[in-house]
Amino acid sequence: MNLKLILKDGTEINGESFGYWPKTTSSTTFRKASIGKPSRRHFFADGEVVFNTGMVGYPETFTDPSYRGQILVLTYPMIGNYGVPAESDTHGVSKQFESTKIHLRGLVISEECEAHSHWQAKKSLEAFLVKHKIPAIKGVDTRALTQKLREHGVMLGKIVSEDESFSEEMEFSDPNASNLVAEVSVKKKTVLKPKGHPIATVALIDCGIKHNIIRSFLERGVRVIRLPWNADLSKLREKYDGVFVSNGPGDPETVDKTIENLKWAMKENKVIFGICLGSQVMGLAAGAKTYKLKYGHRSANQPCTDVINDKGQRCYITSQNHGYVVDEKTLPKGWKVWFRNANDGTVEGIKHTSKPWSSVQFHPEASPGPEDAAYLFDKFIDQMIFTKKPIKKN
Repeated sequence: MNLKLILKDGTEINGESFGYWPKTTSSTTFRKASIGKPSRRHFFADGEVVFNTGMVGYPETFTDPSYRGQILVLTYPMIGNYGVPAESDTHGVSKQFESTKIHLRGLVISEECEAHSHWQAKKSLEAFLVKHKIPAIKGVDTRALTQKLREHGVMLGKIVSEDESFSEEMEFSDPNASNLVAEVSVKKKTVLKPKGHPIATVALIDCGIKHNIIRSFLERGVRVIRLPWNADLSKLREKYDGVFVSNGPGDPETVDKTIENLKWAMKENKVIFGICLGSQVMGLAAGAKTYKLKYGHRSANQPCTDVINDKGQRCYITSQNHGYVVDEKTLPKGWKVWFRNANDGTVEGIKHTSKPWSSVQFHPEASPGPEDAAYLFDKFIDQMIFTKKPIKKN
C-alpha cells in the first residue's frame, strides 16, 4: 500500500507502508493517539514531525516515552539491519527497551532492511511496529525532509493513504498542547530495590522515565521510590535522601504539579537532580522560563561543554531528545548555566551556586548513545550521601 506524509505547510511526500495498517478503515480502528476528524476512507496517524540523526539504537529510541505524540523521521539510510531483540529483564525493568511500548505516533524512513541479522534478534522491525500498531512509511528522502525541518522548524503532520490530499480545511492538532506526561507516567507508587543494602534512597518523579535511568540508580546501589508525576511529594512518608525528576514528553509548563513539587523540595532544601524534561521543570521551579527550539536536539552525538568545572575546555558527547530548553536570560540570582551545547550554544544544564540543585538536558544514561556523562549519577548520589544530615536554611 502506498502512503503519504502531509505536513501542515501543504507539503506532500509519497512513500510505501511497511508498519501497521488496519485491514478496515472504519472509524472504530483509529488509534487513541490520533487527533483530528477521522475519515471512514482514510486511516491516519498525526503528530509533530521531528528528526533523529542516530545511526543505531532504534529499539531504545522508539520506546523512549519522550517521543510521545511525535512522527519520527530517521536520517540514517537503512533502518532495521539488526532486527529487534527479546524483552530481557534486569532489576525489574526491561534491559533492551526504555519502556514497555512504542510511543511514536508514526515513523518515516528511507529504506527498510528486509533481511535483518543479529544473534540477539527475535523479530524484524516491521513485526515490532505491527505488534505495537505503529504506522510507518518508507521510500522517503529523509535527509531532504530533515533539511526542510531544519530550515523551517518542526511541523505538524499526518501519515495518510495516498488518495488523501492537503486542503486548507485539514486539521492539525499540536500534541504539545496537552499533558503528554500524564499519559506516560507511572500511575501509582512503586519501590525498586538494588542488590544488597542500599547506600541511599531517591524519590524519583516519573514524567516518562527511561528504564536505563532507573537501572543506573539500582546498579549503583540506590533504592528507588518511583512516583507519578502528580504525586504530592510533601505527603511522602518514606525516608529518602534526594529528589530526581525524569525525562518526559511535551511542553514542561503542562506539568504544574511536578513544578510545585520541586518548589516544595527547594524550600525544604532537598538534594535535587533532573534530566531532560526534569531540567526544564527545574528551571521553571526556580523562576526561569523555557522556550521551544526550532527543531530540537535528537541524536546520540550532541557535543556539550561543562562551563563551570572545565571552563568549556572539555567536550562531552551526549545522547539527547528534547524540543524545549531553559532560557538562560531568565535564570534568577544564584543559578548558573552548567553545560552548554557546542553546536548552537543553548543551555544543556543548570546549577545552583550554593544549594545541591542541578540538572542536565542530555541523557547521562545514554541508551542509545555514549556514556561520557554517566559520572553525573555518581555526583548526585555522593550529594545524597553527604547531605543526609539536614542542610542549614538561610
